[in-house]
Amino acid sequence: MTSSTQIQLVRRPVGTPSPTDFRTVPVDLPELGEDEVRVRNEYVSVDPYMRGRMNDARSYVPPFGLDETMTGGAVGRVVESRSDTLPVGAAVLHSYGWRDLAQAPAKHFSPLPETGLPLSAFLGAAGMTGLTAYAGLKRVAALREGDVVFISGAAGAVGSIAGQIARKLGASRVLGSAGSAEKVSLLKDRYGYDEAFNYKDAPVRQQLRALTPNGIDVYFDNVGGDHLEAALDRLTTGGRAALCGAISQYNDTERTPGPDNLANLVTRSLKLEGFIVGQHQDLQPEFAEKMTRWLTEGSVVFDETVVDGIGNAVDAFLAMMNGANTGKMLVRP
Repeated sequence: MTSSTQIQLVRRPVGTPSPTDFRTVPVDLPELGEDEVRVRNEYVSVDPYMRGRMNDARSYVPPFGLDETMTGGAVGRVVESRSDTLPVGAAVLHSYGWRDLAQAPAKHFSPLPETGLPLSAFLGAAGMTGLTAYAGLKRVAALREGDVVFISGAAGAVGSIAGQIARKLGASRVLGSAGSAEKVSLLKDRYGYDEAFNYKDAPVRQQLRALTPNGIDVYFDNVGGDHLEAALDRLTTGGRAALCGAISQYNDTERTPGPDNLANLVTRSLKLEGFIVGQHQDLQPEFAEKMTRWLTEGSVVFDETVVDGIGNAVDAFLAMMNGANTGKMLVRP
């Protein structure tokens, strides 16, 4: 019998997750049923939103079940098939992450196009990550030609792509924040940011003010907290903010005070809108055509931080939550 190595949640974290909140177990896979496939995962995604799924709380996606294998984005190839639509060797995208082998009905797996891009790109720049950046900037923030854009968490999976998409959509100036001098240099030298700063060097409010004497028109928020507060200070009249994430607060055990400058929403006619990428799937065909072209021609670049071994998936997740990654954090089972 074939065995799959899988990661399960055994305890709901309080504050920062610990390795003891998880366990790695072998799971015997049954013989394939009619129209089922077995997929060997080549890359598994670990993402900030998964921290919320570890809580038993209402959200836009159900929480992980205790003593059950967690799920998440993954790409791989079919190694056994009883499906007419997914033959052995087919590359697929699916949600059976946190394991090395996945088995389920063929309808749960989406075949990937032959583009010349590595499979891992469909978990990052050419996948949900890139679509998140595209939808947030184009639709939620309604980015216009000539806008000045500020992106927090700019060296992460979404942020590193968002800065480049902002330029493609006509931004006149793109600024970002990151957590080290090395990442700040990367933002400017590789991802095309005009200016960037290390949020650990000085208060975000102070640094953003110094870099934006004329304010900003659009804010793409991956961080929340002091970054959101700083952006509210600098947004000009009619400014728009697309709220994608608030990673600075995901491990908080007490209520976090809100920004002290929310009155700016009224006095400057600001728009703040939170969004989930799943609400904008209608943009997928348009996004896929553009991003595939940009990546193929090299006008958009992406980076990945890859951790080897499904048994190290928890370590990869915890490192990502602490900002250890540049670009997309992936596990290679």
